[in-house]
Amino acid sequence: QEHEKPPTLTNGELRINGKGKKLRKPRTIYSSLQLQALNQRFQQTQYLALPERAELAAQLGLTQTQVKIWFQNKRSKYKKIMKQG
Repeated sequence: QEHEKPPTLTNGELRINGKGKKLRKPRTIYSSLQLQALNQRFQQTQYLALPERAELAAQLGLTQTQVKIWFQNKRSKYKKIMKQG
Protein backbone atom coordinates (compact mmCIF):
# COMPACT_ATOMS: atom_id res chain seq x y z
CA GLN A 1 0.00 0.00 0.00
CA GLU A 2 1.39 3.38 -1.05
CA HIS A 3 1.32 6.19 1.45
CA GLU A 4 0.56 9.70 0.19
CA LYS A 5 3.46 12.03 0.86
CA PRO A 6 2.57 15.54 2.02
CA PRO A 7 3.42 18.31 -0.47
CA THR A 8 6.91 19.69 0.01
CA LEU A 9 8.41 23.01 -0.99
CA THR A 10 11.30 22.71 -3.46
CA ASN A 11 12.99 25.73 -5.04
CA GLY A 12 10.03 27.89 -4.08
CA GLU A 13 7.58 25.58 -5.86
CA LEU A 14 5.07 23.32 -4.21
CA ARG A 15 5.67 19.69 -5.15
CA ILE A 16 2.68 17.39 -5.21
CA ASN A 17 4.58 14.11 -5.41
CA GLY A 18 7.98 12.68 -6.17
CA LYS A 19 7.17 12.36 -9.86
CA GLY A 20 8.07 15.96 -10.61
CA LYS A 21 4.58 17.38 -10.97
CA LYS A 22 4.48 20.88 -9.53
CA LEU A 23 1.88 23.45 -8.65
CA ARG A 24 3.08 26.63 -10.31
CA LYS A 25 2.59 30.14 -9.06
CA PRO A 26 -0.14 31.91 -11.01
CA ARG A 27 1.00 33.93 -14.01
CA THR A 28 1.78 37.56 -13.24
CA ILE A 29 -0.69 40.00 -14.73
CA TYR A 30 1.01 43.33 -15.31
CA SER A 31 -1.02 46.53 -15.26
CA SER A 32 -0.91 48.78 -18.33
CA LEU A 33 1.07 51.31 -16.29
CA GLN A 34 3.65 48.66 -15.35
CA LEU A 35 3.91 47.46 -18.95
CA GLN A 36 4.34 51.02 -20.19
CA ALA A 37 7.20 51.63 -17.72
CA LEU A 38 8.84 48.27 -18.48
CA ASN A 39 8.66 48.81 -22.25
CA GLN A 40 9.98 52.36 -21.90
CA ARG A 41 12.92 51.11 -19.85
CA PHE A 42 13.56 48.28 -22.31
CA GLN A 43 13.85 50.83 -25.14
CA GLN A 44 16.57 52.62 -23.14
CA THR A 45 18.47 49.46 -22.26
CA GLN A 46 17.85 45.75 -22.75
CA TYR A 47 19.86 44.80 -19.66
CA LEU A 48 19.42 46.08 -16.10
CA ALA A 49 22.10 46.13 -13.42
CA LEU A 50 21.02 44.82 -10.01
CA PRO A 51 20.48 48.26 -8.45
CA GLU A 52 18.48 49.39 -11.51
CA ARG A 53 16.35 46.27 -11.33
CA ALA A 54 15.72 46.75 -7.62
CA GLU A 55 14.77 50.40 -8.14
CA LEU A 56 12.44 49.65 -11.05
CA ALA A 57 10.78 46.80 -9.16
CA ALA A 58 10.19 49.03 -6.13
CA GLN A 59 8.77 51.82 -8.30
CA LEU A 60 6.34 49.47 -10.03
CA GLY A 61 5.35 47.38 -7.02
CA LEU A 62 6.82 44.21 -8.52
CA THR A 63 9.42 41.77 -7.24
CA GLN A 64 12.93 41.84 -8.68
CA THR A 65 12.32 38.35 -10.04
CA GLN A 66 9.23 39.53 -11.93
CA VAL A 67 11.22 42.37 -13.50
CA LYS A 68 14.13 40.07 -14.32
CA ILE A 69 11.90 37.49 -16.01
CA TRP A 70 9.95 40.17 -17.90
CA PHE A 71 13.23 41.50 -19.33
CA GLN A 72 14.42 37.98 -20.20
CA ASN A 73 11.17 37.24 -22.02
CA LYS A 74 11.20 40.62 -23.78
CA ARG A 75 14.79 40.11 -24.99
CA SER A 76 13.89 36.67 -26.28
CA LYS A 77 10.82 37.98 -28.11
CA TYR A 78 12.83 40.93 -29.49
CA LYS A 79 15.59 38.65 -30.82
CA LYS A 80 12.98 36.36 -32.41
CA ILE A 81 11.36 39.33 -34.18
CA MET A 82 14.74 40.67 -35.33
CA LYS A 83 15.70 37.23 -36.65
CA GLN A 84 12.54 37.12 -38.78
CA GLY A 85 13.50 40.47 -40.25
